[in-house]
Amino acid sequence: MADLTLAANNGAIGGGEVMLLLMAQLARELGLDVAIVAPDASPVLRRSGELGFPATGITGRDRSEYIPNLRRWDRHEREGLLWCHGLVPSLATTGHPRRVVQLHQRPRGLAGPAGLISAAGSAKAVVPSEFMRSRLPGTTALPNWTASLDVIVRRREEDAPVVLGFIGRLSPDKGILVLAEAVRRLEKRHPGKVRLLLAGAPHFVSPEDQRLVEQALAPLAPITDRRGWMDRRDFFAAVDLAVFPSVRAESFGLVVAEAMASGVPFVISDAGALPEVAGPDHPWVARGGDPVSLMETLEDAVPAAHTTYVAHARRRWETHYSPDAARDRLATLLTELGVLPAKGQQ
Repeated sequence: MADLTLAANNGAIGGGEVMLLLMAQLARELGLDVAIVAPDASPVLRRSGELGFPATGITGRDRSEYIPNLRRWDRHEREGLLWCHGLVPSLATTGHPRRVVQLHQRPRGLAGPAGLISAAGSAKAVVPSEFMRSRLPGTTALPNWTASLDVIVRRREEDAPVVLGFIGRLSPDKGILVLAEAVRRLEKRHPGKVRLLLAGAPHFVSPEDQRLVEQALAPLAPITDRRGWMDRRDFFAAVDLAVFPSVRAESFGLVVAEAMASGVPFVISDAGALPEVAGPDHPWVARGGDPVSLMETLEDAVPAAHTTYVAHARRRWETHYSPDAARDRLATLLTELGVLPAKGQQ
């Protein structure tokens, strides 16, 4: 019998699904019997099994079938508390008892009212940042965290170009167009001094947005290395300065926390929760959507002595976004929900 069942939003492993798997592992460390439910024959389901979790596959060719099948399963077969990771399982189980709704992204457009409806009657509605909590009244902030990463020690040859790195979805909302223009201006001002490493792919990006991205990157081809999807550790080991230039209001910023854990300096935009994750003392924050501001921020960051800052960022990660910090927060929340016994009752 599962004390806690985590329900996936998608079968593919994106940011929300990464957090689902990390949460499953922490909850197991806290002594709970944890199960996972996800679309049948999906990467999430396979990974759950590899990690040793009982996993139930819900059939459905698309969401129109997955949602009612998940609702039916939840009504008749679920045991313990259900933790819905995302809008889809939250909607599917609206009105059912003993559940937590976690929204990894702020619902927009038609999904906005759906997000409010899905959270109604839940034991707790959870979001990943104070930024998102301030925009969704009645929610509780449970910050995301990352797996432990080794600190990268990278030494660049004195005359070698500075490698600027981006990892994530290659789309306009992640700031690729702004980054391309900023790097173009930087290369014009400082010829041969920078290279751009792009790690990611245009998954879930429309053909028109893909065309805009390719058009923006074409002039930078001679100084750009495109690696496709990379392991986070390999990416951070290959760059001198990471760049996260989102133009949409990010609900958290997992790659920012990963850079902090890895000891890699980084530039961010002021989009959404990115400055919250980086901290109030982060020195390199560009205006979102402004390529000139991004170029100038990169110019400031490139020659800086990063040693002191990197140590400060790593300490911030340990305090706020490490597994140890997350375990304490999750234990507190699960105790409030009655899944874990209160101290003194164990």
